[in-house]
Amino acid sequence: MSDIIHLLPDSVANQIAAGEVVQRPASAVKELLENAIDAGAKQIKLIIKDAGRTLIQVIDDGCGMSDTDARLCFERHATSKIRSAQDLFVIRTMGFRGEALASIAAVAQVELKTKMRDNELGTSIVIEGSEIKEQSVCRCNNGTSIAVKNLFFNIPARRSFLKSNSIELKHIEEEFFRVALIHTDVAFSFYSNDKLIYQLESSNLHQRITGLFGNNYKQRLHPVEEQTEQVKIRGYVCKPEFSKKTRGEQYMFVNNRFIKNFYFNNAIEKAYADLLPEKTYPSFFINMEVDSSRIDVNIHPTKTEVKFLDEVIIYAVLRAAVKRTLGQYSLATEFEFDTVEGMDLNPAPAPKGYIPPAPTITVNTNFNPFENTSYKKATAYSEPPYDKGNKWENFFEISNEKAEVSTYTVESNMEQETLFETETTESDTTTHNTSTTIQVLNRYIVSTISSGLLVVDQQRAHERILYERFISHSGKECISQQIMFPIQCSFSAADAEIISEIMPELKDMGFEMNPLGNTVFVITAIPAEINDGEVQNMLDEMVEDYKNSLMQKFNDKEQSIALSMAKQLAVKKGTKLKQEEMQNIIAQLFSCKIPNTSPFGKKTMIIMKDNDLTEKFK
Repeated sequence: MSDIIHLLPDSVANQIAAGEVVQRPASAVKELLENAIDAGAKQIKLIIKDAGRTLIQVIDDGCGMSDTDARLCFERHATSKIRSAQDLFVIRTMGFRGEALASIAAVAQVELKTKMRDNELGTSIVIEGSEIKEQSVCRCNNGTSIAVKNLFFNIPARRSFLKSNSIELKHIEEEFFRVALIHTDVAFSFYSNDKLIYQLESSNLHQRITGLFGNNYKQRLHPVEEQTEQVKIRGYVCKPEFSKKTRGEQYMFVNNRFIKNFYFNNAIEKAYADLLPEKTYPSFFINMEVDSSRIDVNIHPTKTEVKFLDEVIIYAVLRAAVKRTLGQYSLATEFEFDTVEGMDLNPAPAPKGYIPPAPTITVNTNFNPFENTSYKKATAYSEPPYDKGNKWENFFEISNEKAEVSTYTVESNMEQETLFETETTESDTTTHNTSTTIQVLNRYIVSTISSGLLVVDQQRAHERILYERFISHSGKECISQQIMFPIQCSFSAADAEIISEIMPELKDMGFEMNPLGNTVFVITAIPAEINDGEVQNMLDEMVEDYKNSLMQKFNDKEQSIALSMAKQLAVKKGTKLKQEEMQNIIAQLFSCKIPNTSPFGKKTMIIMKDNDLTEKFK
């Protein structure tokens, strides 16, 4: 019987290795940026075309490579970072496995130009699918320029699994953030389809965060600093009121290397206990310096997972440091009182020999409290007048064309002696002429119907009402209100791109906005349902929701925006409503096309029939 085990060709072995290292264009971006950092670059340029499908190019001013090194760097397990197995436990560089360039060259067309500072000429290498096509001497700048073209050109199946350009570009930006955030001494520029997206000069961490995420982060950050024998912690956490619905802005580094560690993330989230709204997460940018001999980074091909010998101690220190920062800066803000005008805490001294007069008391001897004719007896139940300036007025305002509700009509009479009462009819039908509406637990609206009780979830019902209203206005002239003083909203470069992409749909919803530079937009009109003080937060949430919808392969922009606006503007559970507001919610809910469920597919109402109630009392 002939032998059946044989060695794989190098080209096939490299493609298999590429499956672990190069999963998508962002993977190649990560490896190339880390190589530039390890080369000692102080200026790095990233150029992307077609979300990395056509071109990924990284240009740096690092140390460069010799002719031999330029050729050898494309071989598997060729590295300058380690010499022996012992070096694996004292790693301080970003890369060390020697697989990145070999894996990239196995699945792309690569052109490398590099020159050392002391050399007059550099080296140019062209390689396709692990096969060297050309190597020559060339004139080029100091450092290295590596261009990765037509990624996965020789593996069509892998290329077909790539997502849309928007999603792939988002992954590339995320890898760019992970490198640029922590290496603040390096200047970065990022171009996508010949358009400058980010221009970052060398700076400190605070300036780097605002450069990537927008100037509005200047007022959101609290510094964190702590040092013990096991760990040195520095970085920033965001104020609790700026928490996010996703964990997207959580960046943790160890020895300037981005890591994923849910255990340490939990330490920070525990420090925010009782400070965050439900189902929200804090944003943070934390770097931990740990003795490299007490961590192991060689456990995952992408080097984002790290093991710690002192993880329990580090967990406690990290949680305590963040908690102290939140307490310190929250209290400092809480007790910043304004000086009251007219209050002199240091009055001038009284003249010598001055004797203040004794206080006097004046009594009206003719006053008789039992003869007050202006007193008017109050009723046992008095509904306060409806506040016309109430912000819910816009939400619950019914149009001139009143909805036809066939199931019941709401009547606002409430008797003094009873909580509610109904008029029953002889016929066993679901329609009647009288109904009373009450609110339970500041969350549910309960109304009587002839067959029992109608219980409506106020938040879900209002989400359905607003969603259908926004969808019906989409593409049509929408009611909007002009702002007396235009609002400037600032975003990160990535979020500004999304705002520009969805701007036509935002205008259909009632926004009027124009770009002012690359990352700032001027808002001159907003939908009638929105307060002008909520515009920045609303657009931030809308961008987050839109990014999430893209990740979920949900590409209907209008529907995504309508869902986001409905979710944010809907009356929340815990909000006390007036009779008119509750009645309007029910009336408008039954005029919707799909009143039974919210736009997120959850029940808006239940009906408890007479039989159900009778069973409860048996």
